Parts: sequence; C-alpha cells; structure tokens
Amino acid sequence: MATIKIELRPSKVEGRAGTVVYRITHLRKIRRIKTSIRLHPEEWNEETECVVCQNARTSATRAKIDREFRKLKHIVRQLEDSRKTYSADDIADRYRSSARDISVVDFMQERIMQLRDARRLGTARNYERTMNSFAKYLEETELPLAALTERVIDGYNGFLIRQGLVRNSISFYMRILRAVYNRAVKQRLVEQCYPFQNVYTGIDRTHKKAVDEKIVLQLFRLDLRHSPALALTRDLFVFSYCTRGMAFVDMAYLRKTDLRNGNIYYARRKTQRQLCVRIEPNIRRIIDKYAGNPSPYVFPILKTEDAAKAYSQYQTALNYHNRQLKRLAGMLHLESGLSSYTARHSWAVAARNRNIPISVISAGMGHSSERTTQIYLTMLDNSVIDSANRLITASIR
Repeated sequence: MATIKIELRPSKVEGRAGTVVYRITHLRKIRRIKTSIRLHPEEWNEETECVVCQNARTSATRAKIDREFRKLKHIVRQLEDSRKTYSADDIADRYRSSARDISVVDFMQERIMQLRDARRLGTARNYERTMNSFAKYLEETELPLAALTERVIDGYNGFLIRQGLVRNSISFYMRILRAVYNRAVKQRLVEQCYPFQNVYTGIDRTHKKAVDEKIVLQLFRLDLRHSPALALTRDLFVFSYCTRGMAFVDMAYLRKTDLRNGNIYYARRKTQRQLCVRIEPNIRRIIDKYAGNPSPYVFPILKTEDAAKAYSQYQTALNYHNRQLKRLAGMLHLESGLSSYTARHSWAVAARNRNIPISVISAGMGHSSERTTQIYLTMLDNSVIDSANRLITASIR
C-alpha cells in the first residue's frame, strides 16, 4: 500500500520560507507533489510532520495540510478498493485533478499567505480586501475556480456598482481577481475562458492633484513652531516634493544607511525600482532636523523593524499624515486640499512646466513606463493649453 509523507523543503535563499511537499511512495517509486504552501523552519516539526501553530496564519496552514493529507489517503483507499494495479503517478494525477475543485476564496487565501511570507504586506492587504468583497457578493457560498465564469464576473460587477463604487474602485477589485484567476490558469487548475472581457479593468484619468509651486513655497515658510506634529507633516511634504515626489511609504521606510556620498539610495516599495536622489540644500536641512531620531529610520514614523508591526505603524501614520495635510490646506485656504500624493503630482507638473522631457520626468519618479507618467500630467490647466494654442495660431493673420 502507498505511503504518504509530508516534507518541508528548505529554501536555497537564507531567511526565506521553504516549500511543503507531499512525498508518495509506492512499489519502490517515489513521486513528490510540490505545493504552494510556504513555511519557515521554525514553523515546522520534522518528527511529527506537523505545522507548529504560532498564530492564526500557521493554524490555517496546518488545517489546510491536514485536509490535503486526508484527501491523498482517500485517493489511496479508492485505488486499493479498485483492486487494480496503480502507481505513485496515478495517485498524484488524481490529487491534481481533485485540486481543480478548490474554491476561489480558498485559492485567494493561499495567495495571501504567500504574499505575507514574501513580506509583500501591502499587496496582501489589497488581495484580502478583494477576497472579502467577493465573498460578500457570493454570500459565503463556495464557488469553485472552474465556476468563475463571465456571468459570475458580470454579476459581481453589478454588485459593486450597486454599492456605489466608482469605476476606478471597481477596476481595482477586478484587476486583483483577474490576477488570481490567471494564476490558477498558469497552475493548470482551470482552463482560460476570459471571464473578465466585459468588465472595466483600466484606470480612469483622475482630477488634477497638483498644487502650484507658490503654494509649496507658502507651505515651506509656514511658522509651525507651535505644533511639532504639523511641522513634521509639512517637512515630509516638502521633502517629497524636493526628492522628485518620493512616496510616503518610501519616506517612512527610508533608513539612515540609505544616505551615502551626498545621495539618497532607495528602492521604491511599489515597484522595487532603484533610485538615486542627490541631497540638495533644502533636503539636507530637513534630514538634519530629524538627525536626533534614535531609530534606524530617517524620520520618526516607524518605531520597529519587525515587518508586520512596521507595516501596521505605516498605515496608521499615513492616515494621520493625510488628516494633518487637510489641516495645513485649511491654513493656506486651499480649495483643492492636500494629500500624500499631492507633492508627487506637483513635482511632475513643475517639471513639465519647465519643459523637462517626459522620459526624464518618468525616470525621476521611478515609473516603469512613460504611460504612467502621462496619467500624472493629463489634467493640464486651461491657461497652459490656451498659451500653447496662442503660439500655434499666432502666425495665422
């Protein structure tokens, strides 16, 4: 009779999670099934072949492995009862075939665990939001991956519309759900049927979020000695503007060791694109102001190096930062308001107004393509357009 063992295959990269593998032995032949489950060595007991439950994630992982182990045992019993000769490959093939019945929500939960293990916490959070939204639409019923049809997606699209979501928000959920579906197709758990072809998965052009350079100067000159919290918010805004629109998340995680030889070296957390920014005098003044911060980070935003705790602190800080920016906008009597994205958009528009090529602006902002930069620059002021048209038509008299 076939035997089933569970193994943890360590990662070749130090510090990375290993892969759980099911080892099938029958008639002196061994067949291994690689799973998508990732665990660190300290989360696995090799003697008992069990997950060491440390938190909700590892408990859920243990329950999943137990289900899969029972499924493999059931397949072996079925083949034994058939009284026909079978091989380790037959067991593996039946297992893979039954795995196609996995539900959309279960598959998304697996993906979320993988993203968390890879420390891609922001992406994991977005996937979790989408999973919860889709589960709400399904009203907690199980939907197999193979049943994710065009009709289901159209129904989900209508559900989101009835909830009052705008097109970009609906597209956000659809793009993530499509990425999950395409991953299942790649793993051969379902055949590609293009269920998303009738729903919108693009990005609408949004209203202009930039402010004029004069506003940035007014903000820079504000006397905020009465409020260190507001001063930090202002300094972060100006720092972002002066560093070619550095995102708030990158400022939060910016380390003192990233400052070397008169430059800032960092990788955008969103795209992992490596950037180098020269430390100009205005940037240096802000850095020096917070040099006494005892943490390894440049700014007093994060207080820990633990990945999960740091990400939670970042989320709290971002919400607080945007609330403080609203207060600053009120002090400057700005109708358009300020947000964590405003400095980034404002730098892009200021660069464009100085006739800097889009290719240079794109590289400066760390965009992966000029198409992304164009989204920042599409909402031109009518005055700019009128000035351009005046030059074009001047020769016609």
